[in-house]
Parts: sequence; structure tokens; C-alpha cells
Amino acid sequence: MTPTHPRLAFYHSPNTRSSGTLALLEELQADYDLHVLNGKKGEQRLPEYLAINPMGKVPAVMHGDAVVTEQGAVYLYLADLFPEKGLSPPIGDPLRGPYLRWLFFYGSSFEPALIDRMMKRDAAPMSTSPYGDWDTMFKTLTDQLTAGPYLLGERFTAADVLWGTALHWTTMFKLVPELPVITQYIARVTGRPAMQHAVKKDAELAAALGT
Repeated sequence: MTPTHPRLAFYHSPNTRSSGTLALLEELQADYDLHVLNGKKGEQRLPEYLAINPMGKVPAVMHGDAVVTEQGAVYLYLADLFPEKGLSPPIGDPLRGPYLRWLFFYGSSFEPALIDRMMKRDAAPMSTSPYGDWDTMFKTLTDQLTAGPYLLGERFTAADVLWGTALHWTTMFKLVPELPVITQYIARVTGRPAMQHAVKKDAELAAALGT
């Protein structure tokens, strides 16, 4: 029997980081109430939304009394909420540790390195840098993808939704080198039917907002 859950509320802006969360919800076949924020009009900074996430960022998820923000936490929470979908190795599974590692490597190492690279800034000294240096961080990622086809080998998880969507937009904007191991991984992840449906839905939402 499929578990029942309190109704999810998902706060989203099209063509932003929260588009990955939209894709994850499609993969999970989750029922949710969608709240669309027009970023160009600054709706993420309105008091009503700041009461949910004072950082004024998306994604955010409300589930009963729980408010979940920050990408890694949102992915972890949602995938654990639907264990029957198999996108989150459970506690006790040998893949649980690597799964958590790659969910949080994105926000703790990859994105800070990416922003420094995009802004043409030198990394902080090794003792204080969250990622060390770009080359080491990026090789750590590509070595993992080379072992593929997914981050955890043969098993597709919520971590692949995060990385597949993130690498798609970062290569599209030439922020990440389009190495074969990267582009092939993106194609595997984004070619999934649920991912394609999420892209279509996001485009429709963007068009409706005129963004």
C-alpha cells in the first residue's frame, strides 16, 4: 500500500535552481500544491514568502508543520518521504553514505568553486576554502561520473536529479567544461521521461509569467 502524507506545498520560480526540485517531484510522482513566484517581479522578497524562507530563495517545501529549504535538504527530505520510489538509499544501505556525500558535495564544494570561477576570483587560502581548489574539486566529480553510469554506479537516485539538472545549466552557460563524461551523464539524466516532463512544465510556467 502506498503511504499517505500530509499535502506538500512547493515554492518555485521557473528557470532557477528550484527547477531541479520540480524534476525530482516528477520523478517521485508526488502530489503537491505548486506556488509559483515571479523572480523578475521580486515576489521571492515579499513578506509572505520571507515568512516561509527569510533568505528569499527557492526551492522551499512545506509539509505539514515542516518547512524545508536549502537544496540538499529539500532533495533529501523529499526522496526520503517517498521510499517506495527508491530514489534514496535507506539508513543501513551501504550506498547511503555515498548518496549523502554527493547530495551535499554540490552545495558545499561544487557551487562555491563554480561561483569563484564564474567571478574570476582566486580561491580562498587552502585552510579556509570550502572546496580547496577547482581542479581537485572537478576531478573528484569527474572521477565519480567516470565510474557511472550514475553517481552511485548503476543506481539512479535523487542525487542524480540534482547533478544532472545543475550540470545541464552550468554547461549551457559555459561555466563547466563540456567533457564527454559530463555531457553523456547529462544526457542520461535529462533524457528520462519524468525529467522531460518537468522541463516542459517549467517552460510553460515561465511562458505564463512572461519570464
